Amino acid sequence: MQQALNRALDEVLAESPKTLVFGEDCGRLGGVFRITDGLQAKYGETRVFDTPLAESGILGMAVGLAMAGFQPIPEVQFDGFAYPAINQIVCQIGRMNYRSRGTLPMPITLRVPSFGGIRAPEHHGESLEALFAHVPGLKVVSPSNPHEAYHLLKYAATRPDPVIFMEPKSRYWQKDGVDVSHGGSPTGAKVMRPGRHLTLVAWGAMVGRCLQVADLAAEDGVDVEVLDLRWLKPIDAETLATSVRKTRRAVVVHEAPLTSGLGAEVAQLITQGCFDTLKAPVERVTGFDVPYPSGDLEDEYIPNIDRILNGIQRVLEYRRG
Repeated sequence: MQQALNRALDEVLAESPKTLVFGEDCGRLGGVFRITDGLQAKYGETRVFDTPLAESGILGMAVGLAMAGFQPIPEVQFDGFAYPAINQIVCQIGRMNYRSRGTLPMPITLRVPSFGGIRAPEHHGESLEALFAHVPGLKVVSPSNPHEAYHLLKYAATRPDPVIFMEPKSRYWQKDGVDVSHGGSPTGAKVMRPGRHLTLVAWGAMVGRCLQVADLAAEDGVDVEVLDLRWLKPIDAETLATSVRKTRRAVVVHEAPLTSGLGAEVAQLITQGCFDTLKAPVERVTGFDVPYPSGDLEDEYIPNIDRILNGIQRVLEYRRG
């Protein structure tokens, strides 16, 4: 995935001289995860450059650059570092197009290495999709594999609207094929594995885990469909409903805490679109209502295979009283 993202950035920079890539260590070092490796040497220090350790300044600069006609692709080094820039994200990036009545669009793609799974220190692993998705004016997307990362980033970087691009950092080293010539539709949700008995809905790193769960469930004769939501805002309610109306059961999986997590919105959309066909309430398998833990405690916090299988079992065994 790291190489797929790097190639996408390389091609976007080559296609448009207005595209700029910047953030903490993005230039000479190539980023802590080496996503921008080699880009400064190729495009120069005026187009790929380092910034001070000041997230509010990084995003404030992105706003000014967008107003001046550029297409900024800033990076917040870790998801937990986005908090100091919330004012710029909510009050400026999300609202400027609306505030200016369309005269000042914000073609900003904010790259955010997201979620847990690498046993990093505090503030280096978060799951902020519900926060971002709640902000009017923002679009939110999270790829689940190298192929999706390449095509979704190229698409996001050419949008006239601000996009929060949440990269699952635990999947940076995942190896898989990327068809650069054909990516399919870059919008909406995507069925990653068809099934008959139940739909697992996930995004980011949890898609890969749900595919593992589906393989294990198949050994017991349970045919699980895995739906990669991809776009967390706007949510593809039509594809979501089509999948669940077929399987008649759903489990939503995400790393964020349960309460007010994005899974609640997904569950409501499923209920709204599939109420007459559902055989059981929508189940959520999520993180816990505690601060995102660091180190080895991540293994207890992030939904694992057993917890997801238990969620599937509860839905399959549900009987109306």
